[in-house]
Amino acid sequence: MKLKHILLIIAIALVGWFLYDSFSQPGVADLEGDFKEVGFYRNENNTGPVVRIYAVTITDTLWQQMRQYGDYMPHTKYGNTKVYFFLKGSPAPTTLQPGTENFEARFKEFVVARYEKDAMGQVSFVQYPFR
Repeated sequence: MKLKHILLIIAIALVGWFLYDSFSQPGVADLEGDFKEVGFYRNENNTGPVVRIYAVTITDTLWQQMRQYGDYMPHTKYGNTKVYFFLKGSPAPTTLQPGTENFEARFKEFVVARYEKDAMGQVSFVQYPFR
């Protein structure tokens, strides 16, 4: 009987630890810079590569924070994830599309960084990609 109580206490402690660990993971809300997603595109093709494109505003050019934000974004194996960063207050696209040009050319001059994770999981982070 005493062994059952000990095992029950251990099981409850482990479940509590797992729950705490699951809900205390760092995320986008923990980053500096007041990130705000203003545009998003995801293709509807669930049988092939999933393409995700984000337009995000930030208050300052915090390069490391931007890269971390990109790392937090969902990525699918053999898919592609792109995040374009714009300074808050500058024009930013609200509609995005797939392909080589993800938004209207008039927004290019306002892009401060681009994060991309390709189909093989390789990460590219470029500051001022259109200058």
